Amino acid sequence: MKTTFLLVRHALKEKCIGDVPITSEGVVQAKSTALHLANVPVTKIIASPLRRAIDTAAHISLQTNVTVTEDQRLRERANWGDLPEQTFEEFISMWDTCTSDPDYLPPVGDSSKQAGERLASFLTELTSVEPPDSHIVIVTHGGLITDFLVNTFSEQELNVWHPDFIAMQSQLIPECSITTLIHENGKYTIQDFASVAHLK
Repeated sequence: MKTTFLLVRHALKEKCIGDVPITSEGVVQAKSTALHLANVPVTKIIASPLRRAIDTAAHISLQTNVTVTEDQRLRERANWGDLPEQTFEEFISMWDTCTSDPDYLPPVGDSSKQAGERLASFLTELTSVEPPDSHIVIVTHGGLITDFLVNTFSEQELNVWHPDFIAMQSQLIPECSITTLIHENGKYTIQDFASVAHLK
């Protein structure tokens, strides 16, 4: 049984603390992404409950006529504002520590490894309950996508897409990029990584 996952990073968000919406530029990105996905036989759209993901998914829903469902398992490993009084600099430092040490458990949120395993188990669950040949759009966060990839694929497999994937992972998933995964016979393959061709 084959399942196609289209992992979409949310559109450009406002640079403020907390659960922020997408910007006007982000709306343009989301609309372009939605027009592109209108040509795909999308069977399901699932989004992170954070507003930037919901905003992005809403545009995709309009173009594909598929209702959006939310799932907590698609949240980012941590969000600036989850820890009271944390400055942006402190958040970035915490984030970078999590990225360089996948087992590091931050004071709020998940470790990189936990986040990657969370998305992996969710996708595997979907492959068992959704019909064969489903095309599932997952609107989530760049960090969660790379957490999953680093947790699921070998460094050699990832370096096909970027020569220093693990070290550079935090910079590899642009807003509204689409990473296409195929799940078949219990195995994932990356068909396309962080594509932004639809935004040009």
